[in-house]
Amino acid sequence: MNIPDKNKKFPLKNYDRLCFLKNVVKNPNIIVGDYTYYDDFETVENFEKNVKYLFDFTGDQLIIGKFCMIASDVTFIMNGANHLSEAISTYPFAIFGEDWSDAMEGKEYPTKDNTIIGNDVWIGYGATIMPGVHIGDGAIIATKSVVTKNVAPYSIVGGNPAKEIRKRFSEEEIKKLLEIRWWDWSIEKITKNVQNLTGNRIDELRHI
Repeated sequence: MNIPDKNKKFPLKNYDRLCFLKNVVKNPNIIVGDYTYYDDFETVENFEKNVKYLFDFTGDQLIIGKFCMIASDVTFIMNGANHLSEAISTYPFAIFGEDWSDAMEGKEYPTKDNTIIGNDVWIGYGATIMPGVHIGDGAIIATKSVVTKNVAPYSIVGGNPAKEIRKRFSEEEIKKLLEIRWWDWSIEKITKNVQNLTGNRIDELRHI
């Protein structure tokens, strides 16, 4: 078998604006699965620049599954961007020290969970993913969407804020796909079944 090398930074010959993302990211708080790719109009080094407010002291992570497709200018806003929305002022006095250093004593900035992108997720150009959002397996995020809440598996969402446009398959079919979890197959089995995976006959996958 001549299988694409998951450890190759640039899998397309003579093209350096599409990368297998796990081979590019250096921040240990960004975790990326095999074969997930990122395509950038300028340079793939932009990816980490587009993960905003990911600070060590906030403790959150960006976790991206396998076989995802992430377009240029997709932005992930992380928990470090949060301010006190329930207080009289949202201003972060404490970070400037001096006589303001104890402004947050006994208080905490609001945080949400890790930002988690499932497997086989397509995120379109210029989309923004807000802190703590979970995007389910097989979802599609439309161009320029602002995703403020969780996205169900195999849903297509779009807009600002992003809303569900439709499901890609019936609920029964989605249940079958989530049971099959083709992205967890061996790469040899996936390679043997790329014709089935690019079709829409789900029952055929269940009998492989």
